[in-house]
Amino acid sequence: MATVADRLFNFSAGPAVLPLPVLERAREELLSLPGVGMSVLEISHRSKAFDEILDRTLADLGRLIGIGDDHELILLQGGASLQFSMVPLNLLQGQSGAADYIVTGTWGRGGLKEARRIGSAHVAWDGEATGYDRLPQADEIKLSDHPAYVHITSNETIQGVQWQRLPAVAAAPLVCDTSSDFLSRPIDLSRFGLLYACAQKNAGIAGVTAVAIRKDLLERSADSLPAMLDYRTFVAKGSRPNTPPVFAIYILGLVCEWLLNEVGGLEQIAAQNAAKAAVLYDTLDASGGFYRGHAAEACRSTMNVTFRLPSADLEQAFLAEAAGHGLSDLKGHRSVGGIRASVYNAMPEAGVLALRDFMHDFKNARG
Repeated sequence: MATVADRLFNFSAGPAVLPLPVLERAREELLSLPGVGMSVLEISHRSKAFDEILDRTLADLGRLIGIGDDHELILLQGGASLQFSMVPLNLLQGQSGAADYIVTGTWGRGGLKEARRIGSAHVAWDGEATGYDRLPQADEIKLSDHPAYVHITSNETIQGVQWQRLPAVAAAPLVCDTSSDFLSRPIDLSRFGLLYACAQKNAGIAGVTAVAIRKDLLERSADSLPAMLDYRTFVAKGSRPNTPPVFAIYILGLVCEWLLNEVGGLEQIAAQNAAKAAVLYDTLDASGGFYRGHAAEACRSTMNVTFRLPSADLEQAFLAEAAGHGLSDLKGHRSVGGIRASVYNAMPEAGVLALRDFMHDFKNARG
């Protein structure tokens, strides 16, 4: 049987490392849920057992993100990629204004591409010219007249840039893909018209997507929409108009319990995440240029630390030797190259310190 000692430090951008207590709880309950007599993999999505799991998960998730009377919280499938289409299908069609996109990386660009299939989309800013290594200054953002909504990506997983302050969008609804920093820090949900996130970064495993949508925006959805592309369907059916991803919702629930009961909430996890990221950024900054961060300092992500070495050969050697030290999945995305260390909520401090020590040793040997 595998033990904790057998586990590598998993720096993958997603699916990503899970909290050890969540894995242990899932292992303990996998054969038979307490008081149920069967596995969570077997129970009906209409059963009392799943009723309790779903209700508890939505309640705990709502507590973490501060859901209020103005928003609905629903769980869907299809990941953030499906939301790239569902957002404009529900919020853009039938509106007089364009959808505005502030494009800060690969995922923002993906959302823009899908919006253009559905209606008029306006680029309010695009960081492609500098390789998406920074976020825009306030005066660089050029919104259209009366936008239907303004879309941002809170954290670009590939480039490693993250919004620390939300942009001003006047009266337009702010729509945010927060997939890769969801549940990593407190949010003010009142600032968002719609927020969406796939689970497999900080919130669980692939298969479930959370959406918080302002209730008044539900009125924009046209009756001609296919039912499974209409947010109102999921609100009316309590997140299960069809068979939902029962196990993924169960894991999301366990992650929420862990954040609330063992970590102490999002302020506490945010402090832990900032401290972990600072260890790696301090290592980059102290390397004399041997390690070169991709993101501008003011725009650095606490989730995905991206950097280059002096040559491609050194990067390959770094990756190979890191793997030999139990440091896994550090290869950067092909569009950026180099190294990417994803230090999500569940990455233990020990993993970050092990990477820091390896980076020191590698630089001393090869620098």
